Amino acid sequence: MTRTDLLAGKTHAVFDAYGTLFDVHSAVARHAEAIGPKAQAFSEMWRGKQLEYSWVIGLMGRYQPFWTLTERALDFALAKHPDVDPTLREKLLDAYRDLDAYAEVPGVLVRLRDAGLKTAVFSNGDAAMLARAVASAELGERLDAVLSVDPVRTFKTAPAAYRLVLDRLGAARDGVLFFSSNRWDIAGATAFGFDSVWVNRTEQPDEYPDLPPRTVVTALDTLA
Repeated sequence: MTRTDLLAGKTHAVFDAYGTLFDVHSAVARHAEAIGPKAQAFSEMWRGKQLEYSWVIGLMGRYQPFWTLTERALDFALAKHPDVDPTLREKLLDAYRDLDAYAEVPGVLVRLRDAGLKTAVFSNGDAAMLARAVASAELGERLDAVLSVDPVRTFKTAPAAYRLVLDRLGAARDGVLFFSSNRWDIAGATAFGFDSVWVNRTEQPDEYPDLPPRTVVTALDTLA
């Protein structure tokens, strides 16, 4: 699929934040030497629990800010890895507040705007998390909106979360092109009716073949 085909008729390019624009493993990477040889496994556990908590409390009909879940998930990872120095906790949280953006992100946002699309972030992250991440990566001037699920008090993949995009941006459903590195998020967006692009950075197998993306790329600048 060509870039022209993908963008035809679209008014808004909407991006998931964590894993899509920001490298969720960069926080642990900054302290990998102090953590030791299990740093990657530690990072994956932190991320996995963070997402698990969002899904579980969402199914309960409850809500906690995503930062709270991020802290709890880190505490779980530390408990499961007693060999990791617990005094690293605050350093890891500080690093998570200022995650690295993937190298291609600034240029992609500029090119999409040059093509006439408005750009937005839509994330499970709470407003304070997103504001800090966007500012530290210096992406603010390249974004038209930064949206958190906070106002609807539920997480993706709940349809009410995706509906927030339409309500806040004034966009038509078929005018949104949604980008995410998380296959579950792509499934939720597709079920809601968005055309979606799966940014499959690590070439994972497809988990939801009945809810396919419009296309699959290995990095954001492949098509955008």
